[in-house]
Amino acid sequence: MSGFLDGQIRRAGEKRGFAVMRLLTHWNEIVGDDTARMAHPVDVGYGREGFGATLTVLCTGSSAPLVQQMLPQIREKVNACYGYSAISRVRVTQTAPVGFSEGQMSFDTAPKQKAPPAPHVISASKELASDVESDGLRRALEQLGQNVMARKTNT
Repeated sequence: MSGFLDGQIRRAGEKRGFAVMRLLTHWNEIVGDDTARMAHPVDVGYGREGFGATLTVLCTGSSAPLVQQMLPQIREKVNACYGYSAISRVRVTQTAPVGFSEGQMSFDTAPKQKAPPAPHVISASKELASDVESDGLRRALEQLGQNVMARKTNT
């Protein structure tokens, strides 16, 4: 099934200028999770002179200034994906080329799962907060203790 769809997906991507499909399928890995939450690639356009292409990224209005500041890093990372200096410009847009309603998409990526704290960390935090009478305050202090002790063991 994937072999059958691979050619169709490639043709559809090439219509939008994405000669390297990895740019679309692995966007989070190429530019990083923080940038991927703010911007998505929508088009690669080639100018008349043929001196490099322009990558258009879609972002929300509130994140546009941050994305604008990151354009040189985005261009470097995308060119590393292509393997040569294919992209000479990165342009920011706040509307998708298909229209306003279709361009409203979620930029959230799946949050990373935190590993549960080690059993000795849980028992130590419960022991430290055991003297507190208020249940809510005790649970909050236990959680704070677990976070601090887990951070110390990871560094």
